[in-house]
Amino acid sequence: MMSTMKNRCFLSIALLLSCGAALDANAQSAPAPLNDSEKALHVLNRLAYGPRPGDVEAVRQLGVKRYIEQQLNPDKLPLPNDLSDKLSALPTYQLSATQLYQQYGPPSFPPNNATPDEKNTARQRANKDITPQVHFSRLWLATESPRQLQEVMTEFWFNHFNVFEGKEWVRYWDGEYEKDVLRPNALGNFRQLLGAVAHHPAMLYYLDNWLSSGVNTPEAKGRFKGLNENYGRELLELHTMGVDSGYTQADVISLARILSGWTINEKGMKEGQPAYIFNPRRHDFGDKVFLGQTIKGSGEQEGEQALDILARHPATAHFIATKLVQYFVSDKPQPALTEKLSRRFLSSNGDIKAVLHTLFESPEFWSRSNYQTQFKTPYQYVVSSLRATATPVLNVKPIDGVLNQLGQPLYGWLTPEGYKFSEEAWLNPDALLRRINFVNGLSNGKSPIARAETPPPAPGSAPATPPPNTAVVVDPQQLIQTLSPALEPHSLSAIAAAPQNLQVGLILGGPDFMKR
Repeated sequence: MMSTMKNRCFLSIALLLSCGAALDANAQSAPAPLNDSEKALHVLNRLAYGPRPGDVEAVRQLGVKRYIEQQLNPDKLPLPNDLSDKLSALPTYQLSATQLYQQYGPPSFPPNNATPDEKNTARQRANKDITPQVHFSRLWLATESPRQLQEVMTEFWFNHFNVFEGKEWVRYWDGEYEKDVLRPNALGNFRQLLGAVAHHPAMLYYLDNWLSSGVNTPEAKGRFKGLNENYGRELLELHTMGVDSGYTQADVISLARILSGWTINEKGMKEGQPAYIFNPRRHDFGDKVFLGQTIKGSGEQEGEQALDILARHPATAHFIATKLVQYFVSDKPQPALTEKLSRRFLSSNGDIKAVLHTLFESPEFWSRSNYQTQFKTPYQYVVSSLRATATPVLNVKPIDGVLNQLGQPLYGWLTPEGYKFSEEAWLNPDALLRRINFVNGLSNGKSPIARAETPPPAPGSAPATPPPNTAVVVDPQQLIQTLSPALEPHSLSAIAAAPQNLQVGLILGGPDFMKR
């Protein structure tokens, strides 16, 4: 009962603070440009997952331009030894797509005469081993890596090229897909990224292209019989040109024919062999007309030609530019900035770093009207809370639990469009209350996130002693210092007037921290 009353109190104060923020905004007729501290917070909120203690001052001293240049060149920022050691200690994180399939996929399953329990245990090994390690790696990099823009863009591209962890074989590969395809190409060349995605077994399996065969081709039999349009359609609608950009259903069919035979090396996937293979005996070798261009039937190269066409198409440039503006600047993208980025995309041959450089130099990015205006997604909110409070991630289960409650489980979006980043998608009273419950748990130094999971006892032995909890009680004054450029005067007054044991919850549960 007391907990419920406390939550209602927090929510009421948060709503009152929101009203105060709106009144302050209305009172300003000529907004001043961002000061140095606000600029530092702005880049930490947009190019990173929010500040850790001391980050705002560090960026002020470094200078925001230099910080941006560092973030655009992540390979020059070494990972901390502790982070590298933790990643190296994850056994499945080191495996290739082929090794993951061999060790956790059908080749590792027991024979047909095995018991149902044996079969079920084998199929659950991926959930038990791979999934938590993938989640640990994502969260450790998001909270601890100095290469914050690379992590932000890795998440951006995962949503753009979404695969769903819960679709059978995808679970073997989603972490390796993120590690070896999305992260290395996150700030690289879009055509290279597009091609790497198109060849990866996670995408081939998720959107069923591995099953697709040209009509009446020699190996179009059984489950491989027939042309599958799923990947071709999403490649046009979600990965490149965008809906209503001028392509037709005939183009979807042509692209599916072009990509027939792009499949998973299911039977030949052994050590040293690739997970992707082109099977000419399932490819439609007829000539195709795609987006007004004739593509001669030549085999695998047809797909590369189609990807070239899509990567340099003006509609693709506009679609990617729009999504970048929506993520980094405003839910409602300004046409002038979108057009500027689209032109840069085309002139740079899809250089993602060049496009972002143009975005980060734009007046729109630095406008006060776009400062602290974007509502954090659940993932952004949780990660920024962990960073602001310096909470170590030793147990992913509580984080998975709260992200599930908030509607954004890691790798958990079922359909190909990925998670939305807009306020409209995430702002509602129930979500606010769940967020407040989460940060209340962080504030008292008892968060289970900072306690490693207790290992199961060996047969016949006593239960293991729980590992120590490494969290500390969060100092509200330290937190205010970390987040000070984001906190409005009326918020600071309300926080100062509250009992000390409620102050951290008010800071992290208030409207100022909900936005970035």
